[in-house]
Amino acid sequence: MSTFMAKKGEVERKWYVIDAAGKPLGRVAAQAAVLLRGKHKPTFTPHVDCGDHVIIINCEKALLTGNKLTQKKWQRHTGYVGHLKETRYDTLMATKPTKAMELAVKGMVPHNSIGRDALLRLRLFAGAEHTHAAQKPEAFEL
Repeated sequence: MSTFMAKKGEVERKWYVIDAAGKPLGRVAAQAAVLLRGKHKPTFTPHVDCGDHVIIINCEKALLTGNKLTQKKWQRHTGYVGHLKETRYDTLMATKPTKAMELAVKGMVPHNSIGRDALLRLRLFAGAEHTHAAQKPEAFEL
């Protein structure tokens, strides 16, 4: 019996919608990373991008447990000496909730070309409406 190895052209991609309202941000991001990577499929092949398209709605209603809202910080560097910028997550969730979800999912996919391709299939929306109804996405429950 031989091991099945998927080929790039044989991959069937589906569309999923995840509602993040009232759910922990990290749990939603972890499930989205699994779907983007394709690890939920029986035909998963590690060296092939077999993931699906994921739409996450209600990013602004995702929860951060414990003291993460006030203690967790997003750090970025502008490239100039001494220009390390810090933003607390309570500010980030109030101004750019999709960025917070994107950062969480980005940290959970592989840091290589397969992960970069997977992130292109991630669509984030702060509210309950999304623009991909024509693709007929199915709801995914955590």
